[in-house]
Amino acid sequence: MPDAPPPITAGSMDTIFGVDTFSKHVMQKRLPKAVYKSLLRTIDHGEPLDPHIADIVAASMKDWAVERGATHFTHWFQPLTGLTAEKHDSLVSPDGMGGGIYNFSGADLTQSEPDASSFPSGGLRATFEARGYTAWDATSPAFLNRHGTAVTLSIPTGFVSWTGEALDTKIPLLRSMEALAKQAIRILQFFGSDGGITRVVTTVGPEQEYFLVDRELFYKRPDLVTCERTLFGARPPKGQQLDDHYFGAIPARVLAFMADAEAELFRVGVPVKTRHNEVAPGQYEIAPLFETSHIASDHQMVLMEILRRVAERHGLKALLHEKPFAGVNGSGKHNNWSMATDTGVNLLDPQDDTHTNMQFLTFLCAVIRAVDIHADLLRACIAAAGNDHRLGANEAPPAIISIFLGDMLTDILNQVEQGLPKRTLKGGMLDLGASTLPDLPRHSGDRNRTSPFAFTGNKFEFRAVGSTASVAWPNTVLNTIVAESLDYLASELEKAAGANPSAARMQAAVLGVLKKTIKEHKRVCFDGDGYSPDWHAEAARRGLPHLRDSVDAFPVLKAKKTVDLFKKYGVLTKAEVESRYHIAVEKYVKQLGIEVEMMITMTRTMILPAALRHQTLLAAAVTATENAGVDCDDTVKSLEAFAGLVTAVRTALVVVETTAAHDDDDPLRHATHFRSKVRPAMATLREAVDELETHVAADLWPMPTYRELLFLK
Repeated sequence: MPDAPPPITAGSMDTIFGVDTFSKHVMQKRLPKAVYKSLLRTIDHGEPLDPHIADIVAASMKDWAVERGATHFTHWFQPLTGLTAEKHDSLVSPDGMGGGIYNFSGADLTQSEPDASSFPSGGLRATFEARGYTAWDATSPAFLNRHGTAVTLSIPTGFVSWTGEALDTKIPLLRSMEALAKQAIRILQFFGSDGGITRVVTTVGPEQEYFLVDRELFYKRPDLVTCERTLFGARPPKGQQLDDHYFGAIPARVLAFMADAEAELFRVGVPVKTRHNEVAPGQYEIAPLFETSHIASDHQMVLMEILRRVAERHGLKALLHEKPFAGVNGSGKHNNWSMATDTGVNLLDPQDDTHTNMQFLTFLCAVIRAVDIHADLLRACIAAAGNDHRLGANEAPPAIISIFLGDMLTDILNQVEQGLPKRTLKGGMLDLGASTLPDLPRHSGDRNRTSPFAFTGNKFEFRAVGSTASVAWPNTVLNTIVAESLDYLASELEKAAGANPSAARMQAAVLGVLKKTIKEHKRVCFDGDGYSPDWHAEAARRGLPHLRDSVDAFPVLKAKKTVDLFKKYGVLTKAEVESRYHIAVEKYVKQLGIEVEMMITMTRTMILPAALRHQTLLAAAVTATENAGVDCDDTVKSLEAFAGLVTAVRTALVVVETTAAHDDDDPLRHATHFRSKVRPAMATLREAVDELETHVAADLWPMPTYRELLFLK
C-alpha cells in the first residue's frame, strides 16, 4: 500500500497547502522579475503568452519538480471522454557519456503531440488523421501528481486537432470566458464602474456528491466494477426512510479517508472546504471554495481522481455515478456560478439596498433572459445516460429548467415591471426563545432545493449537473448564453440612453430595458415546488421546454440556434458543435450497450444458477418431506411460486436479449430504441430479479446485497 502524504495538523497549513503546485508564490521566488511579471500579465489579465519566456519558465519548473522527486512530466488534458488524459515522458535524457541529465525545454513545456484519432472526436478526426497537439495553459498551475514513489510533473493543457479544432473541454471553456468578459465589460462601462477593471471572469464552486462502498464487496459486484452502478438489487429494510444519515456523525473509517483525501487535495492547491454525510446511506459530499471557472474545472477533475485513488488506500471504492443504487438518492454536482471583476467585485452580489443597484439588476436580468431563451440547451448540456436516472426524481431538480429567485428579488423585479423600485425586503432577526442563544440574522428569502437553477445569495446554483460530469461543458454553455444576453442588453442600453446621457435619461433607459426584459422572460422564474405535478402543467402553459430524458435533449446540441450561438461568440465552430452532439449520442448508446450486456451475463451466469440451486433445495425438501409421510402442501406451493419467479426472470431475459439485438446506422434512432425499448425491458428484468433476491437463501445469493453495500463501512 503506497504511503499517503503527511497529514495536515494545526499550524502546518502554510507548509502543506499548494506545496505541490507551481504557484505564483513559487514563480515569484524562482523566476527572473521580468519573466515573472510577463507571465503574471497572462495569468491575471489574459494577455497573450510571450513565447520568449518559455525556456526560462521550463528550466525553473523542472528544477522545482526534480527537487520534489519528479522523474517524469506529462501534458495533462481533458479530452471528450469526460475524463483526463496523460502521456508521461522522462525528465532524464542521456548525456552522451553513459550518464543522464535532467532536461526540460520550453518546447517541452508549451507543446506536445498526442494521438488525436484515438480519442472521441465526433467525426473531426478519422483513424488515419492522427495528429493533434496539446498547448500549455499558463493560467492553470502545474502540479505534482504522486502515486506512491512515482512523482510526475503535470502540466494543464488544451487539446486540439492538427486542423486547430478543439478536441477537449478546456479550450471552449476558455473561449466562453473571454466572450462573456467582453460583453460584461460593456455593461460595466455603461454604468461607469469599470475603473481599474481589465478583466471579468466567471467563478465556480462545484459541490461533489459520491458514495463509498467496501472495496472487497465492490469487486464481488460485476455491475459495479463494469458500470459503476448496480443493475440489480432489492431494497433493504432500511434505506433513507429515517433521514438519519444526512449531516450525521461521519464514520471513523470514512473520516480517515476524507482527511487523507483532503491532505492530497491541499497539496495540489485544491481549496476544499466542506465535508459531510449526504442524504442516502453511504453517500457523502465534498465542496471547494470558489475559483476561476477553468481552474475550478481542472481542480474538479483532480478531485475526482484523488477521491478514487485515496479510497483504495482505505479499503474503499468511491462511486461517482449519478445513480449507483436504486431506491435511494443519486449523486449530483451542484455548479455554483458567478461573475467577478479582476478587482474582486462579485457582479452577482445584490448588496444591501438591492432595489437601487441597477448594475446588479442588469446582470441578474441577463442571466434570466439567457436561461429562458436557452433552457433547452442548458438541459441538453447535462444530458447523459447516468443523469437520466436522477433528474426529475424526488432527489434532484426536474428536467424543466426554471429559475428560483426568492422573495426579495422577485419583489424587486415586480417593482421594476411596475415602475421605479422603492424597497428591498429585509429578513430581520430570528429570536430563538432561549436567552443563551444568539438572535440570528434571517435571509430575505428561503432556499429551494427543487429548483434546477437557483439564486443563492450572490451566485446561481445549477443543480442539475451529473456527479460524473466535467463541469467544463455546462459552464461553457452557461458562459456563452449569458454572454449573448449581456451583448443584447448592452446594445439595448446604449441605444436607449444615447451618447452622453443625463442621470435621468440613463435611469429611464435602464428601467425601460429591464422592464421589457422582465416582461418577456419572467416565465422562467418559479419559486414553488419543482416536484409538483401542478408545476409540470403550469410550465407547459408557460411554454417552457420539458425534455424528459437525454434522447429528447440531444437534438438541441446540433440545432441551428445552438450552432449560431457558439459560432457568433467564437466558442465553437459548426463542426465542433456537431462533434459534441455525435459524441454525446454515441456515449449514451455505448453505455447502455455495456449495461445490457452485463445484465444478461449476470443473469445467465450468477442469478439463474443461484436460483436453480435454491429451487433444487426446495424440491429436495418436498421429496424428503413427502417420503416421510408429512403433509407438505405449503412447501409445494412455495416451490411452485418460486419456480414462477424463475420463469419470470427467464422470460424477461429473453425480451432484453431480443430488444438489445437491434442495431441502427443512425445514432439517434439507435439511442431512441434503447430509451423506448431496451431500458423498459431492462427495468422489467431488474424487477423480476430483485423479487427473486428476496426469496433466495442468503448463503446462495451470488453477490453482496444493498444491505451490505450501503451499511458495511
